[in-house]
Amino acid sequence: QALSEIAGMGGGGGNLQEMMARLLTERRVDMHGFCNPSDFQRSPYLSARGNIANVFRGSTEEGYKAYHADKYDEDKNPNGIINFGTSENKLCFDLMSKRLTQTDMNLLEPPLLQYPDWKGHMFLREEVARFLTYYCKAPAPLKAENVIVLNGCGSLFSALATVLCDPGEAVLIATPFYGGITQSVFLYGNVKLVYAYLDSKITGTNTRPFQLTVEKLEKALQDARAEGVTVRALILLNPQNPLGDIYSLSELRDYLEFAKRHELHVIVDEIYMLSVFDESATFHSVLGMDRLPDPQRTHVMWGISKDFAVSGIRFGTLYTENQDVANAVASLCYFHGVCGPVQHKVAQLLRDRGESVAPHWISQVYLRANHARLKAAHTYVTDELKTLGVPFLNRNAGFFVWIDFRKYLRTGTFEEEMLLWRRFLDNKVLLSCGKAFECSEPGWFRIIFADKTHRLRLGMQRIRKVLEEREQEILAEEKEQPCQSDQDGKADSTDEVIFVSRHQEPTCAGSSNLGDLIGLLQQQMRSSDWLQKNTAEQFA
Repeated sequence: QALSEIAGMGGGGGNLQEMMARLLTERRVDMHGFCNPSDFQRSPYLSARGNIANVFRGSTEEGYKAYHADKYDEDKNPNGIINFGTSENKLCFDLMSKRLTQTDMNLLEPPLLQYPDWKGHMFLREEVARFLTYYCKAPAPLKAENVIVLNGCGSLFSALATVLCDPGEAVLIATPFYGGITQSVFLYGNVKLVYAYLDSKITGTNTRPFQLTVEKLEKALQDARAEGVTVRALILLNPQNPLGDIYSLSELRDYLEFAKRHELHVIVDEIYMLSVFDESATFHSVLGMDRLPDPQRTHVMWGISKDFAVSGIRFGTLYTENQDVANAVASLCYFHGVCGPVQHKVAQLLRDRGESVAPHWISQVYLRANHARLKAAHTYVTDELKTLGVPFLNRNAGFFVWIDFRKYLRTGTFEEEMLLWRRFLDNKVLLSCGKAFECSEPGWFRIIFADKTHRLRLGMQRIRKVLEEREQEILAEEKEQPCQSDQDGKADSTDEVIFVSRHQEPTCAGSSNLGDLIGLLQQQMRSSDWLQKNTAEQFA
């Protein structure tokens, strides 16, 4: 809201710092961890919009810059920062480098060095349509004319927000969510986000922590409309980042029906659809549904950066049956195009066949290895968390674990969360704090586990050091100044399900995993205030 008003001031007038101070005083916006108000020094060389872009950053950008200035290297910089904050798959360079350097990748014909159709070369769009038909389990072949190619899903979010919303209008999204979306929809289109806040508590309607329900979407939409905000679309992340949740078919249908009732576009981001690494979990693509409630307002995104471990290759694709939307987005593809040689390489990769490539390389070689490596890395990190007695959401998709560090915050504020985040960074490990995802509860963090074992081991040692120091500090603080009320909100029903990937009936004791049991007991002991209330002095 604040940034929208500032961006509308015009380049020549107004004092950005005064505007920020007024808005913060009126408590109309919470800027902590998003932009630093003291940075709002107006540059005479920039428009108001340019000034906003210049200072638009949060903990994510700050940590990312710090990491690039001091990267960990086993030989050259062993004391550098280990990056558990950026969602990248660093487990499959061997497989991808071998595939991308095979001879079929190196074709160079005149059309590849000339201007293409701005939607993408037709040979690539045809391969994308066939690829998505197969892996999304579409009931009928998807059509190449409904495919658009851009240089990444960030560009797609930006383009869709621009063509679906007018400046000052909004898109609905559930929190916590990948924070880069805020930047994507705002910086170009001046489009805001309306939040449906999710929380960790288990209630009658919530069967799992941070569960998205139609009721929460309805409430957020009605609240926005009551404030005079026009909401044009709903964003769904499936699998969800940072939670790792995979929506069931019935949940997807409910969300899409909700959007249809309110004539909202639905932007479905399925960027992690092939990064579901456990056979017990099943991913359902919107493109695999027998019937879409509102096909003309349903738009699906995917890219290769996550599922193929090549975030440095900027490629994203949009599938929409709405040709008005497709043509409007295509007009912006001029600014976000993918170069010809890369389009050829991506087509060859998705084709999954060729003279120098064994048939079904993707499914038979790459995905099998990738899933096994992701699962092993996830197991290593979650086992470490169990040993520490730290609660977390145990999911089977994506590269991340959503961790509950609330017991390391004595007062339970976002300021304290930010201090803990900086403490991790000072100890040379970069995590993402919950505020970066607009989480409503201070103390949740995201850790990326898709990394090599030696970096995971060292990173977890650095995390353990910070947590153990913080634990001792809290004990010392509580001896000096007992804090009675803060503990009450930390040991909620989440503690009982935090290690569980699915809700199941209890099994017999003989089949229980001893490590899980010990971890759960440690966590319950640490989250309980019984020892603080029943001291030896009191008994005496």
